[in-house]
Amino acid sequence: MFKYGFIIVPAIVVGFLSRASMLRVDYRQYPSYPQGVLSHLTLGMIAASLGSVAVPAIVSNEFAAFTFLSLAAQQFRDVRSIERQSLDNIEPTELVQRGTAYIEDIAKAFEARNYVTMLVSLITSIVIYILFKIELPKTYSMIGGIVAGIITFYILNRAISRQIVEEIANVKPAAISFNGATLLINDIPIINIGLEASREIYLKNGIAAEIIPHDEDGISTLANIGQRQAIVHNAAVLLGLRKDVDEPDFTPIARRNPHTGSVVMVIVALEPDVECLVEAIKKTLVLESSKRKPLQSYIGRKAAD
Repeated sequence: MFKYGFIIVPAIVVGFLSRASMLRVDYRQYPSYPQGVLSHLTLGMIAASLGSVAVPAIVSNEFAAFTFLSLAAQQFRDVRSIERQSLDNIEPTELVQRGTAYIEDIAKAFEARNYVTMLVSLITSIVIYILFKIELPKTYSMIGGIVAGIITFYILNRAISRQIVEEIANVKPAAISFNGATLLINDIPIINIGLEASREIYLKNGIAAEIIPHDEDGISTLANIGQRQAIVHNAAVLLGLRKDVDEPDFTPIARRNPHTGSVVMVIVALEPDVECLVEAIKKTLVLESSKRKPLQSYIGRKAAD
């Protein structure tokens, strides 16, 4: 296997760098700790190593080594379970929870990224071997394999990229008002606020937005409770909350207009900037589990007409 070092090493490097480039540490807070970063980079190195040794193992008739690829699938499923369990464990500590749909989406994303890493390394090693077999110098073979790996990463990364809310809906500021104790957002009833002091805080520091879907696909997607919870969570993380655990009146909430399919959201934020709220909503990911496309079916198109 050592004679195939010119295949294995570039494949590992390209695969590992592809995993590192997909690692995000941002307001969504996954992973948000050095231990989390280290564990995901280590798994990325393992995935890259598995993908890089497949070709040398086959050409050397070391089929026992090739079987490690089958073990990788189980390993990466375990990564998904561990990530889900970790986020589930800290979910009760959130003032505004992510929700099970958001957590599952995060876990699936980490599993998929490890598969991308392995495939990038595999393609890199295959191309290097093919170019070497047609009697290109090792240096040119390695360069060709690295280029192929980069192209593969670009294609796969685009394939697993997810939409954001602004791609399926328009988001605009909305007006807050009260009808007695009932909180209204653009005249849509949201919740009863019994304390007059709380109503005054909403009128002074509350901000609201309306999410208007582009089409029936967007209406179906935003009808999902998990998607709305993800929007509320992201807005709360970015803008901050004027509430504590014993202040349910100030819990941010998103409600759907059953007549139009639009969604309105209200939050009492530490930074009551409505334009920031609009941007926070626009940049929220569309969850894979909430995405619906009724317009791609005959019945959906007929109903829309």
